[in-house]
Amino acid sequence: MINKLVIFGVGLIGGSCALALREAGAVREIVGVGRSWENLSAALGTYVIDQAATDVAGAVKGADMVLLAVPVAQMGPIMAQIAPHLGTGTIVTDVGSTKQDVAAIARLHLGAHLPRFVPGHPIAGAEQSGVKAARGDLFRDKRVVLTPLAETDAVALAAVRAMWSTCGADVAEMAPQHHDAIFAAVSHLPHLLAFALVDEVAARSNAGELFQYAASGFRDFTRIAGSSPEMWRDICLANQDALLAELDAYQARLALLRTWLAAGDGAALEASFDRARAARRSQLGGS
Repeated sequence: MINKLVIFGVGLIGGSCALALREAGAVREIVGVGRSWENLSAALGTYVIDQAATDVAGAVKGADMVLLAVPVAQMGPIMAQIAPHLGTGTIVTDVGSTKQDVAAIARLHLGAHLPRFVPGHPIAGAEQSGVKAARGDLFRDKRVVLTPLAETDAVALAAVRAMWSTCGADVAEMAPQHHDAIFAAVSHLPHLLAFALVDEVAARSNAGELFQYAASGFRDFTRIAGSSPEMWRDICLANQDALLAELDAYQARLALLRTWLAAGDGAALEASFDRARAARRSQLGGS
């Protein structure tokens, strides 16, 4: 039972966590803190939160758990604000999509409270953002990755693990550097590609006609380009080195495909497509 949960950033992820815990009867009071009063009002109106706060010191006073569900670029200023007001038993965790930078920010700002900080990343989301998109089942049967630091207290880690398990998630642990390398390949690069494709098509003189005839293949591939630009800007910059390496590898693969296509090498193209299909079926399932 979490007596008081404080959420900075009551959007899709923060709001869905609040709803899941409320539906499970695992939280008594939820306080929301955010930049947009309109969004906080919507959270109050839908009973995602019990209170909306603008005073940081008052918001975190007596909190059992503080959840930072904001873009990674905002975490430093928030940690600096809350650090002097955290209780000795207050646990802080985050939902950032990159972890090495968040760990460095925490070491810089949280000081003696660092052992009570547990970095986390729920692998769940949708192309919509904001509290109106929140739902209580968002994390059910989804992965949440925790990346505890060497300083992380075992009790704090267990509490954050329990919180996400209560939300229905499958919780895993790994080192921050390993996390960032993995998600550069399977999350950050796909988002970069989706944004780039839509931006490129939209810049053409016949963009309206192209979008008019865009069918399921284009829509499926670019669905994630509907995600928050601010959030993904921060993620790309935070994981710059790993993402650049993945982008270079992908460009090399595209260059190879272009070579086969220019040469009319259907056998090479088909072999590549066949390997990709087999890998997807064996690793991700489906047809």
